[in-house]
Amino acid sequence: MIEATAEHGRPQRLGATPTADGTHFAVASQNADRIEVCLFDADGTRETARIALPGIDGAVRYGFVPGIRPGARYGLRAYGPFDPARGHRFDPSKLLADPYALRLDRPFLFHPAFKAARGDRYDSAPFMPKAIVTDLARDAEPLPFAAPGLTYEVLVRAFSQRFPDLPETIRGTASALAHPPLLDHLERLGVQTVELMPLAAAIDEEHLTRLGLVNAWGYNPVTHMAPDPRLVPGGFPELRRVVDALHARGIRVLLDVVLNHSGEGDAEGPTLSYRGLDNALYYAHEAQDPGQLVNHTGCGNTFAAFREPVAQLFVDTLRTWVEAAGIDGFRYDLAPVLGRMPGGFDPAAPFFSLIEADPVLKDRIHVAESWDIGPGGYQVGHFPTAWFEWQDRFRDDVRRFWRGDRGMVSALATRLCGSPDLFATSRPGPSAGVNFVAAHDGYALADIAAFERKHNEANGEGNRDGHNENHSWNNGAEGPSENPEIVEARRRDVRAMLATLFVSRGTPMIVAGDEFGRSQGGNNNAYCQDNETTWLDWAGADERQADFVRRLAALRRAHPALSADAFPSGRMSAGELEDVVWLREDGGRMEDIDWANPERRFLGMSLYVPSDAASERVVVYLNASADDVPVALPEPRAGHGFVLAIQSDWPNLGARPLSREAGLVVKARSVFILTEEKLATRTEDP
Repeated sequence: MIEATAEHGRPQRLGATPTADGTHFAVASQNADRIEVCLFDADGTRETARIALPGIDGAVRYGFVPGIRPGARYGLRAYGPFDPARGHRFDPSKLLADPYALRLDRPFLFHPAFKAARGDRYDSAPFMPKAIVTDLARDAEPLPFAAPGLTYEVLVRAFSQRFPDLPETIRGTASALAHPPLLDHLERLGVQTVELMPLAAAIDEEHLTRLGLVNAWGYNPVTHMAPDPRLVPGGFPELRRVVDALHARGIRVLLDVVLNHSGEGDAEGPTLSYRGLDNALYYAHEAQDPGQLVNHTGCGNTFAAFREPVAQLFVDTLRTWVEAAGIDGFRYDLAPVLGRMPGGFDPAAPFFSLIEADPVLKDRIHVAESWDIGPGGYQVGHFPTAWFEWQDRFRDDVRRFWRGDRGMVSALATRLCGSPDLFATSRPGPSAGVNFVAAHDGYALADIAAFERKHNEANGEGNRDGHNENHSWNNGAEGPSENPEIVEARRRDVRAMLATLFVSRGTPMIVAGDEFGRSQGGNNNAYCQDNETTWLDWAGADERQADFVRRLAALRRAHPALSADAFPSGRMSAGELEDVVWLREDGGRMEDIDWANPERRFLGMSLYVPSDAASERVVVYLNASADDVPVALPEPRAGHGFVLAIQSDWPNLGARPLSREAGLVVKARSVFILTEEKLATRTEDP
């Protein structure tokens, strides 16, 4: 191994920046005494040189190494005090991944050599992935900004593992998303935005390794810019081709990013990058105990996003995914961490200010998971004005209404209107709220109506992990059933929840596979199940339900009354009708006594908007009771009549005109959607 010398040369970009004559290296570390770039042979197994970075500019250590070309393998070593009580954990025996690495030569696989020093110091280099010097093209272009619309959350590996006739070379990878039959499926559904679960290079937690499990979701990243070789083996060029293919179908692409913690875990976890480079800089520590990591994430550590080098790392990470792959925006896991200052959450925190000022990122889509587990961690409605936010209140209230909980009609009405209680004072419209009934975290949609209790035994934690209260029900039997009445009751309930989602103001989101009945067997925390538990069963897909979702999405797109980005308030719209009227079964308006009735399971909603083409009205009836409910229809406007467009208990029934004199019977456990149309120009079923 050669001890070489680097030249001075401060690059504009941190990481490894190749030029015609060699490569610039730069890394942020305030407290290290010395940083070395370690070069490796073409196989990444033999260390060939160690080169100290000579330059210091604030927190940045830098140097230029002549002759190093794209394709070279490298890692970092950092020298300094090993003093955990002061927050320092420098250990040069640990090869470190460059936080700005753009490509890795292999995935992260946990090894005991990564663990913090205890006496003997074992060199971790043989077991660490090596960063690859990469000359990355940064000229990709995302689509112009637009609200996400119907969003489709995708666990990339699980999405295509069981898809028929897929080339084995792309099965379980991002490239499968560009497979024409899968693109056709997305387009037929009416998907407007695909939200990819994390693609950054991640490591499995130590306890999962002992159990023979893996972190299938990828929410345990190490290098936030480098794609995981298991998911994107071709790196950024591969991902760019996938994004281009989705863009060609008019579908935007969001990427789920985990900027709240790293896979280094708690103080006893592995040393892979940030801990070894400058533990005291990158992570938040308790104010009264500098040796104690803050754990607002539940994952053992929390990034100090309030520090400039950390916030800048995150901004540079996002820019890389946009510029190199054309990503249209991001969903932020445990997003309050990004706004946490030493005194608490601040929507004007450095990270948010940097995003707002950045010419590449300011016009991208930003979606927050608006909670973490720390003090004051629930921040729904408090993110910057231009941001979108996941809506757990929608999830819980819709589930509780359809479960039959008492006194839920008022809460349901609030969610149907786009949750003005959360967003009306901070956002111009309800699209800021991302509505969902199921997400990756928790039950699959089908399992909500099939399991009263979680069943996480396969996760190896004695069924202690995951939420205990899921607002779910089982329709008379726990888990799989061959009773046709129970099976149909569950399907009916799922369709009712889907219909509720699509008639609600806001941004609707579904999880890949929920459109055709995916199940996780009652596992509500399937993060460690890289198997049939999470792999989509395309052969067993309920095509009737998938077609029902297509019809719901098409109806929503066709009718501004359902999708308008405005909070209904009950006021007159354009001097004609109120923008929302709440209806009883007898056609009368809901009164205080009706709202206060805890046994009420039925709600009617008349929505009205003046649109560019013509003012229109949609009437929705939601019946969570066990009985069919006769209803009196509202008076249509002159020259108009009502058409029953969607009947969730009979999903493939075509649209049909209704007679006010004959009335209507809304079936038990169902949603009926009526459109008001000119009598001479009836709209066909979408």
